[in-house]
Amino acid sequence: MSGSIHPTAIVAPGARLAAGVAVGPYSIIGEHVSIGENTVVGPHCVIDGHTTIGRDNTFYRFCSIGGMPQDKKYGGEPTRLEIGDGNMVREYVTINTGTTQDVGVTRVRDDNWIMAYVHIAHDCQVASHTVIANNVQLAGHIHIDDYAILGGSTAVHQFVRIGAHTMVGGTSSIRQDIPPYVIGAGDPFRPVGINSEGLSRRGYDADVVAALKEAYKLIYRRKLTVEQACQEIIALQARQPAAHDALQVYVDFLTASTRGISRP
Repeated sequence: MSGSIHPTAIVAPGARLAAGVAVGPYSIIGEHVSIGENTVVGPHCVIDGHTTIGRDNTFYRFCSIGGMPQDKKYGGEPTRLEIGDGNMVREYVTINTGTTQDVGVTRVRDDNWIMAYVHIAHDCQVASHTVIANNVQLAGHIHIDDYAILGGSTAVHQFVRIGAHTMVGGTSSIRQDIPPYVIGAGDPFRPVGINSEGLSRRGYDADVVAALKEAYKLIYRRKLTVEQACQEIIALQARQPAAHDALQVYVDFLTASTRGISRP
């Protein structure tokens, strides 16, 4: 695929653009930006900061990528933004670089679908294969794991973790961590069950899904503490060895949670 730079685009001398990169009218590419093969930057986009972008991404018109963090503590440090491969980034999306109060880098990994008007703040860590719908607002330091789906106009509090394969209904307000596999919605977010349909579509066996449902009941319906629920899930792993790895995702997430988990 051959790329092209529109005559009205401004590309800084130090920017590194790989083969096949296309930059649309009136877009601006900053001095410390690296863009991988066959990525398309639409018209009126700004990509600046210390930003590294992989291959086969698409940035629709009016994106602002790599801007400095909206954090009053930021002192101009050369913090970074890293974006992987195959992401779709729609109109008016903003993604900021990291801060030295965290790991210093905001990351968006591979094959994510990021819809219009989404904001991804400093130090967020977005994994792969997520869907982040229109107008979702992510505060700083948020972690989103693989295959999570966030419905439109959802707002997420800083430092929250959202587990793999979760599905969040639109206009939700998320203030505490959401464990893996959970589906729910609301202000505040309330879990209602397991994302069975999504798991089935991704190839999870019915026996594994049943074990995950049992783990959900241990967390939410047995009136156990998180620590007690983890011990019960570990015991469930011994009884359901085929589901061991899927259940371990629960255990690892719950053990690492520092904000507490969302409750019904």
